[in-house]
Amino acid sequence: LAAAPSVFAAGTGASDRLKIGVVGCGGRGIGAVFNCLDADPSVQLWAAGDIFQDMTKRAQDVFKERIPAERNALTDDRCFSGFDAFKGVINSGVDLVILATPPNFRPEHMEEAVKAGVHIFAEKPVAVDPAGVRRVLAAAELAAAKKLSIVAGTQRRHSSVYIETLKRVLAGDIGELVGGQCYWMGGELWHKGRKPEWSETEYQIRNWLYFTRFSGDHIVEQHVHGIDVMNWAFGGPPVKAFGVGGRQTRTDPKYGNIFDHFSIEFEYAGGVRVQGSCRQANGAAVRITERIVGTHGVATPGKITGKNAWKFEGDNPNAYVQEHINLIKAIRSGTPRNEAKAVAESTLTAILGRMAAYTGKEIKYEWALKASTLDLSLPPVFGEVPPEEIAVPGKTPLV
Repeated sequence: LAAAPSVFAAGTGASDRLKIGVVGCGGRGIGAVFNCLDADPSVQLWAAGDIFQDMTKRAQDVFKERIPAERNALTDDRCFSGFDAFKGVINSGVDLVILATPPNFRPEHMEEAVKAGVHIFAEKPVAVDPAGVRRVLAAAELAAAKKLSIVAGTQRRHSSVYIETLKRVLAGDIGELVGGQCYWMGGELWHKGRKPEWSETEYQIRNWLYFTRFSGDHIVEQHVHGIDVMNWAFGGPPVKAFGVGGRQTRTDPKYGNIFDHFSIEFEYAGGVRVQGSCRQANGAAVRITERIVGTHGVATPGKITGKNAWKFEGDNPNAYVQEHINLIKAIRSGTPRNEAKAVAESTLTAILGRMAAYTGKEIKYEWALKASTLDLSLPPVFGEVPPEEIAVPGKTPLV
């Protein structure tokens, strides 16, 4: 919500109108709607949905208060709730759907949107397990065949600072790549508590960050941004991963089964190693950045030191809006933009790191992609759910 613009441009003619819907009415879903509206004056909000009716109603009220009437076509009959809310939104007549639920739902939602011929903005990550990644990759291929656009919420790929930096890295300005580091060392996030009327499933979904089955753990849900930059720089995912992680500051049962820190060594082609470190702990030092090391220099966002020193000095528009500008441009031009494969690979890279830390094993990317049977999905019903145990390296099995 903090990223939402306060004023929107007036709408254009009905023939230019682009109807959007949102699935997942939390802060990121609501924020993405505002970002999309700010990206193009002809965008019109058409439908909204969430598993929880109170979340859909909250979003509807926010939209009514903050979006001009000519750009807000949301009606009660196009506000959906329940596990099948995504079907209502996607099949309501929208041209573009924003998918912003907890990430374990993303594969099914992407499949439905592609099936319906709807363009997609998919928040990252796009899965929590290898089974989900494979579904997304299949959806990506079908979307390409149907000439649909899919843009992901890995907004660094739409940031001028990152685009200009990586353009120089890929052009060889820092020489042959020999290593790197990516960090997401930040503070703790929200927790919504528990209410007696909530089933265990509802409690976990409302506090989805803390349950691997819904979030993928914070290495997947949050650190995927930095990991995606490294895959971008190295031309694809790593060969294997090895690392550690654990729970040191968040030991209360309310924090589910996720870890609070990871340190993963990703080995890319040619034996080049990248260290990925992430932590969620209040009161600790913050470092959220990436560092790419070459034989002739070092690149960090907006800066190169060494033989071909450079510093970014251009404009850097809001990447949260720019990603929607680029998506809408692709839709209008008839030249599809499909980022699903790249975000699926970065998602699986993060999952690979989590699996390595959880089990204590060194794991190959190809094995995770093709052979792992790990599937954390649950039936779409409220009630009790199987407990998720806290992983113990050396004891937790590799699936």
